[in-house]
Amino acid sequence: MHTKRITVGKGKKPKWFASIRAGAHGKDSAMTLVYILRDVLKYADNAKEAISIASKGLVLVDKKVRREACEPVGLMDVVEFPKMGKFFRLLPGPKGLVLKEISEAESKIKPCRIVGKKSIAEGKTQISLHDGSVMLLTKDTFKTKDTLVLELPSRKIKDILEFKKGNTGLVYNGRHSGGSGEITEIHSGTASRKSSTKLGEVETLTDYVIVIGKGKPAISI
Repeated sequence: MHTKRITVGKGKKPKWFASIRAGAHGKDSAMTLVYILRDVLKYADNAKEAISIASKGLVLVDKKVRREACEPVGLMDVVEFPKMGKFFRLLPGPKGLVLKEISEAESKIKPCRIVGKKSIAEGKTQISLHDGSVMLLTKDTFKTKDTLVLELPSRKIKDILEFKKGNTGLVYNGRHSGGSGEITEIHSGTASRKSSTKLGEVETLTDYVIVIGKGKPAISI
């Protein structure tokens, strides 16, 4: 399926834009591999070439081959081109997601924000992450808004970054998207007002912040 580029804010040329298929990331917080290969990295001259590159297994997302060029690639996902030795992470910017080149070492980790949790059978806890994935844990030791630093491709938990004052946060939505800094204040929400968080002098909704470090960021931003 295709959509006119102007309707999704991607300019006027070429006229058509590859629609994002249903997946882990929402349409408003993701890019397709076609767009990444053709429009961002310029590795392909047109959609046909981009689809061909993906179908040949030349692109990895989170260390796994991704052959479907219209599936969504979203926040914190790692896009890799093994034959070129190139690694990129999708990060928030003022006008949407941006692709930042990173080192091979950094490509082996992925921060994931905990967006939900619930108790299930046999005393286990299911946590939901911002990238649409879920994890089953035998111990309920994490809180929503905390960040899990996962190893790729195993997705084993390497570290936990708590949502608390003193840690470093990154704004991934809203008018301050792309901004980062030390979490200095966390204001609890009420029935009429949502929780907000201050990063230095910038205040935004708590729902728009992902923790990325204990002082020093765990990833390049």
